[in-house]
Amino acid sequence: MTDQLVYEVHDKIATIRLNRPEKYNAFTSEMLKAWASALEESQARDDVNVVILTGTGKGFCSGGDVGNMKNRTEDSAYSRKLFLAEQVHRIPLTLEQMDKPVIVAVNGVATGAGMDMALMGDIRIAARSAKFAETYVKVGLFAGDGGTWYLPRLVGLPKALELFWTARWVEADEAERLGIVNKVVEDDQLMGSAYEMAAQISAQPQLAVRMMKRAARQSASMDLRTHLEMASSHMAAMYSTDDHKEAVTAFRDKRPAVFKGS
Repeated sequence: MTDQLVYEVHDKIATIRLNRPEKYNAFTSEMLKAWASALEESQARDDVNVVILTGTGKGFCSGGDVGNMKNRTEDSAYSRKLFLAEQVHRIPLTLEQMDKPVIVAVNGVATGAGMDMALMGDIRIAARSAKFAETYVKVGLFAGDGGTWYLPRLVGLPKALELFWTARWVEADEAERLGIVNKVVEDDQLMGSAYEMAAQISAQPQLAVRMMKRAARQSASMDLRTHLEMASSHMAAMYSTDDHKEAVTAFRDKRPAVFKGS
């Protein structure tokens, strides 16, 4: 693991903290590798129910660190594509395979690919000082990390195109109104709010939590009839879980349920 990223696990909550505050957490190849590895480890660990992603300092992420890479104008088109495919795209593709909840705590500016990385989580909580911008057009570039897939699904196509074409700043309150973030809290309450939500989700029966995430994600590419067919099978399977039986028993006994994820 690199010092460009901090990974910790406490009380079944994994925290991934981007750690280049002097560069507003602009990512490097080294950070991307550690980032993807931390996500994969979180998915594999039995003692992790929820993941929180955040940044150190005043920025969440300012995208790729151009100054830390070789002059990109000298790269071939293929080498640039390979960098995106093998390094940057590893983050969204790993997240796509994760059925554990991922909460993004946006602690400051999130620009370009940094904004898109925030959009890849399941839930976003923003500090009031946080602000967002899709800045690619300002430097004659395209959102090559998947931003043009994520943003329209959150705010609709017309608003997404406006943000891509103007590259304007979106303050935290507007981001909440648009649906880019779930809620805005004061800066000093950000991590407390993120951990509170993570703990609440972690206390739920995890098989149900993860199955709902998978079904919700898959619904985007299904017609209603296909989705209902899948949902009925999932529901039938959930009736046989120990957690469901424990929930029913606890309700009858008028006591808190103790879930074991089975």
